[in-house]
Amino acid sequence: MLRAVLFDLDDTLLGNSMDRFLPAYFEELTRHLAHLVPPRHLISELMRATAAMNANDDETITNEEAFASAFYPAMERNRSTLELAFQQFYAEEFPKLEELTQQRPEARALVSSALEQGLKVVVATNPMFPRIAVEQRLAWAGVPVDEFDYALVTTYEDMHATKSSPLYYREILDRVNVGAEDALMVGDDWDMDVVPASVVGLHIYWTTEHEGIPASVPQLAGHGSLSDLWSLVQTQGWTSLVI
Repeated sequence: MLRAVLFDLDDTLLGNSMDRFLPAYFEELTRHLAHLVPPRHLISELMRATAAMNANDDETITNEEAFASAFYPAMERNRSTLELAFQQFYAEEFPKLEELTQQRPEARALVSSALEQGLKVVVATNPMFPRIAVEQRLAWAGVPVDEFDYALVTTYEDMHATKSSPLYYREILDRVNVGAEDALMVGDDWDMDVVPASVVGLHIYWTTEHEGIPASVPQLAGHGSLSDLWSLVQTQGWTSLVI
């Protein structure tokens, strides 16, 4: 019985290609912090700290803590000064990146439908950004946290693994108290949304335009665009995806 739906955010609920978004994000961030840290040094240490988050599999250490332990000791500035600069960036500069994204009307319809059916809805975005950045992107997608009663929104402050690891999905299921057999993951990335979720045993809807589907994921409940998923839900209901 379906009890929870996990939605990826970027390039699923929100039209947002990371190939375009991340270079712009790093450009704005390095510009904002240039008076504190040379851009080249900042980028190299951000990459190293990001790798530390990806490698994190300690349930006692959040991704934020993994990032901080790798990043701040390598800086030549006071941590509180840098943290304030990051806060100002997310409050003042990050919102400008909205222009690189596109709303998908089906996103709001799908989230609303799932909640109306009494399902727990999780925003299962890769928890490598702070909550403020995730909540802004949810607002850009038209599904803001102040309008929807999400069971969980994954951010780097409170998760202990990233999406490349099955541990991420196990933590979500534990947090919302739902078994894998009763949960559906909706996402576009084969390596982060499909494979690790399938290892844990979730049902999966792959948001893709590809015609050829690998046969290695028996829990693949369907594939297609977000619009295709909405049409399926309208005609056959959510439970058709887990039968």
